[in-house]
Amino acid sequence: MSQKILIVGAGFAGVWGALGAARVLDRAGMAAEVDVTLISPKPELQIRPRMYESEPRRMFAPLLPLLDAANVHYSAGRVDAIAVHDRTVRVTGPSGETRSLDYDRLLLTSGSQLARPAIPGLADYAFSVDCMEDAAELESHLEELARLPDSRARNTVVVAGCGFTGIEIATELPKRMRALMGPDAAIKVIVVGSQAEIGPDLGPNPRPYVAEAFEALGVETVLGAPVVSVEAGGVRTASGAHIEAMTVVWAGGMRASKLAAQVSSRLDQLGRVEVAPDLRVADAPEVFVAGDVARVRTDDAGHDALMSCQHAMVMGKFGGHNVAADLIGAATLPYRQPFYATCLDLGEWGAVYSEGWDRQIKLTHAEGKARKQMINTQWIYPPAPNRADALAAGDPLASFG
Repeated sequence: MSQKILIVGAGFAGVWGALGAARVLDRAGMAAEVDVTLISPKPELQIRPRMYESEPRRMFAPLLPLLDAANVHYSAGRVDAIAVHDRTVRVTGPSGETRSLDYDRLLLTSGSQLARPAIPGLADYAFSVDCMEDAAELESHLEELARLPDSRARNTVVVAGCGFTGIEIATELPKRMRALMGPDAAIKVIVVGSQAEIGPDLGPNPRPYVAEAFEALGVETVLGAPVVSVEAGGVRTASGAHIEAMTVVWAGGMRASKLAAQVSSRLDQLGRVEVAPDLRVADAPEVFVAGDVARVRTDDAGHDALMSCQHAMVMGKFGGHNVAADLIGAATLPYRQPFYATCLDLGEWGAVYSEGWDRQIKLTHAEGKARKQMINTQWIYPPAPNRADALAAGDPLASFG
């Protein structure tokens, strides 16, 4: 009977994790003896970092040809429960049927979701760009607005959240809305945040460029007073101010998948599993965790991986390598990713690209935009669906030359 590796989730960590596991088994000559199965609702990778752009419905990459090339099986469904003592997962299929799958090793890469606090009206009236479905709903809403009479409320968008996602959607919206409502429409985008400054986690180096882009694009800010309620006609802030708008986009931060709590009790404030350097779960040694559900150091300087595709992709390679290596009795590898870069899209102004955890600015304006477009259209997409490229992409050490 074949041994079984299950990979939960088809995000960046899951896809590159599957390739990492397949590579280990291929090199060990054991590809026929171990079944690697990827479980997700659809056989596609949603290109989540691009959901702030227009046409979000096309922001995906099909996975079946790639998985076939790597000898990875695909199982359609959503994992609802993990029983680490029984080594089983419960899966709900596309038609609502449930089934149980057993495993010898598990790689959990179930990702993260937008945090949606119990703010009055948030669930009923706010949009997001958290996933393809949410981003498509926002796009349809904007298209419907374009058919309404011109008004201040129609032309105004409130973006609630002044972090990375909030900045990118806010700077993209003026162009998108003018394309729908006409070049002379009085478009107004207002970023509302509880913090005292834009991009509090970005540090001081990129912030002047964000401010320059906001000024150039006409993006306004209301800071130090978070949104406390959302209505069909706008938002109210903690200061008591009401901002009239027919569109509210929530960008209030991320939380790890709730499946993380089913494999470990050691969670950080974002709900991520505290894992060993090789991404193993201390409470369940047959389980490895990678991507947005894992809290782990990237280097010896004390930096933790972020909820980002650049960390998820590389961590996925290590997770896939280690889950397969552990199963066949080979040595696991400690996850390391010392290089860190940030590329922030700032709409028609351009983009700002920095390197290092202190975010030293390397490219801005059009040069930064060219780098962002390369990242968004090439670097974060899966490899070609042939066996050689698929297995090479799963090498965790290739990232370091």
